[in-house]
Amino acid sequence: MLKKIILGSLLSSSVLFAGTINIAVAANVSYAINELVAEFNQIHPDTKVNVTLGSSGKLTAQIRNGAPYQLFMSANMKYPQSLYDDNIAVTRPLVYAQGSLAYFSSKKYDFSKGINLLENSKISKIAIANPKTAPYGKAAVEAVKNAQIYNSVLGKFVYAESISQTVSYALTAADIGFIAKSSLFSPTMSQYNKNENWADVDPKLYTPINQGIVVVKNGEKNNEVASFYTFMLGKKAKQIMNDFGYLVP
Repeated sequence: MLKKIILGSLLSSSVLFAGTINIAVAANVSYAINELVAEFNQIHPDTKVNVTLGSSGKLTAQIRNGAPYQLFMSANMKYPQSLYDDNIAVTRPLVYAQGSLAYFSSKKYDFSKGINLLENSKISKIAIANPKTAPYGKAAVEAVKNAQIYNSVLGKFVYAESISQTVSYALTAADIGFIAKSSLFSPTMSQYNKNENWADVDPKLYTPINQGIVVVKNGEKNNEVASFYTFMLGKKAKQIMNDFGYLVP
C-alpha cells in the first residue's frame, strides 16, 4: 500500500512539472526574453519557460555546480564552448545573435566626439560590467584600449556585476556607462535620444560579440528544450533579436 502511495505521489509530481523548461539567459537579453518566450508560447502554449538571468560567467559557474538549467543562452561563445568541451553541454555552441556596444548617459553630452568623450573632465564615473565575467565589460575595455585612452579613463571605472546592473549605474551612480545597445529598447530608456544621451561605440574598436546557445545535459532528450533551442535559431526569434538592437547571423 505504501509503495502505491509513493508511486502515486511521484506520478503526480511528474504531471505537475511536465511542460516546464529551465533556461539560463545572459543579462543583456533581459529586454528581449519576454517577447521571445511569448512568441515561443504562440507555437507551444503548454510549455512553461522558467528564465534565470545573470552574467554569463556566473551562470556558467552555476551550471558547473549542478544548477538545473537545461539550456544556456550566453553573452559570448567562450562560456558555452567551455561547457561543451567538458561534456556538460551536449550541443556545439551556435551563434543566436551578435551584440553591439553603446555608451549611455542620463545627462546630455556631445557624443560627436566619439569615445574620446570619456576623457571629459566632467565625467568622473564610467559604469562598466566586470570584464572578468561579463563579455560586454570585456568589449568595453578592448574598445578604450584600442582607442588609446585606457590609461586616462581607467581610474573612472565603476564596476557592475552584469550588463543590466551597468545600466542601473549609468542611470543613477555614474556619469556615463558602457551598455549593450539592446538595453536602449527597454521602456525606461525610450525617453533618451541618440547623440544626446547615447551613441554606438565604433564596432571597429572591439571584437564582435557573438552570443552562443547550447543545450545542457539536463535538457538532453527533452523535446520541449529541443523545441526552444530550434526556435531560438529560427526566423521568428532572429527578427525579435533584431528588433531589440542585435545583429543576427
